[in-house]
Amino acid sequence: MRVLMLHNRYLLHGGEDISCAMDVELLRNRGYEVDLYEETNARVESLGPLKTGARAIWSRETYHRVRQLVRQNKCEVVHVQNFFPLISPSAYYAARAEGAAVVQSLRNYRLICPASNCLRNGRVCEDCVGKAIAWPGVLHACYRGSATATAAVAAMLAVHHGIGTWRRHVDAFICLTHFGRDKFVSAGLPADKIAIKPNFVHPDPGVGEGRGGYALFVGRLDVQKGVDVLLAAWEAAAARPPMKVLGDGPLADRVRQVAARAPEIEWLGHRSLDETYQLMQNAAFLVLPSVSYEGFPRVLVEGFACGTPVIASRISPMTELIDDGVTGLLFAVGNADDLGARVAWAWTHPAELSQMRRNARVKFEADFTAEKNGQILAAIYATAIERVRQSRSC
Repeated sequence: MRVLMLHNRYLLHGGEDISCAMDVELLRNRGYEVDLYEETNARVESLGPLKTGARAIWSRETYHRVRQLVRQNKCEVVHVQNFFPLISPSAYYAARAEGAAVVQSLRNYRLICPASNCLRNGRVCEDCVGKAIAWPGVLHACYRGSATATAAVAAMLAVHHGIGTWRRHVDAFICLTHFGRDKFVSAGLPADKIAIKPNFVHPDPGVGEGRGGYALFVGRLDVQKGVDVLLAAWEAAAARPPMKVLGDGPLADRVRQVAARAPEIEWLGHRSLDETYQLMQNAAFLVLPSVSYEGFPRVLVEGFACGTPVIASRISPMTELIDDGVTGLLFAVGNADDLGARVAWAWTHPAELSQMRRNARVKFEADFTAEKNGQILAAIYATAIERVRQSRSC
């Protein structure tokens, strides 16, 4: 089978970019021929806001390029990882025009929230979910703090909702969790077209011993990831274990300032994947204090692969992925005191933490390996192709 993979990369390299690359590698390792067509948000500045907004609704460049690639390479499946903003849903129509099945990964909540994260003023927000026009998002300037930019996203969503793009021109959607699937179904996406394929880790980094004597945060340094909650918990705690912080982002200066007066906190910035895995393997536990819905944090499954328990917010889909007291611990969303209490408990219960390490690794081996993920993806493709064949015969 030949697959055309489409992805719009972000300015800051993140989990979605990594997941796309891993899907490409997964398919090639299973014998698929994969062509990768990418756009990058680095082009947005040169295009300007008006052209970018118009292109988010329909990209003629993408439409003609995708048709050409599908026809030239005889692709059976066009798998869209992220179309926003430069690829656009025109890719679906191009694929359909050439007879290819269309698969769309739902790695964020863009189809139901202009900001893609269901977050406003540091709290979960679903004001736009299920609305034909996402006017609350425009009112609150949820995308990049700009009402104009948010209006462009809302227009893209409204146009394609109105002409039935999501229902009629996508043969299969891929959600990362049951929570995500339920959320999209409640917003109107067809339940029978949504499959669940979680993130996975390959190659296997191997199990660590967790004897480094520190907690670890890995992720983008911003409000959504709960960085303020993390820092507040460490500043307020009476007995603070050492913590290493990996990542960069808008709150980097805040992390640097707190680390300057709290010697227990060490900011390491970006590190290579191998270095990150070594730090995970040696960490006592990971901390994921997110304050809004996640798609499926890659760091969580990477931690499980390393046999490292995770202390995370009691918010979906964390509650689906972490068995409280078994593979990690959960704390009240946005509550620095509760986070501090869970950290203190984990730090002073090494025997229980050791059992959690074993449990986390077992969870990884059962659900998050490349072998199992490849089987799931193959089944999704087969279903999408069969839908196309059935539609032709009608």
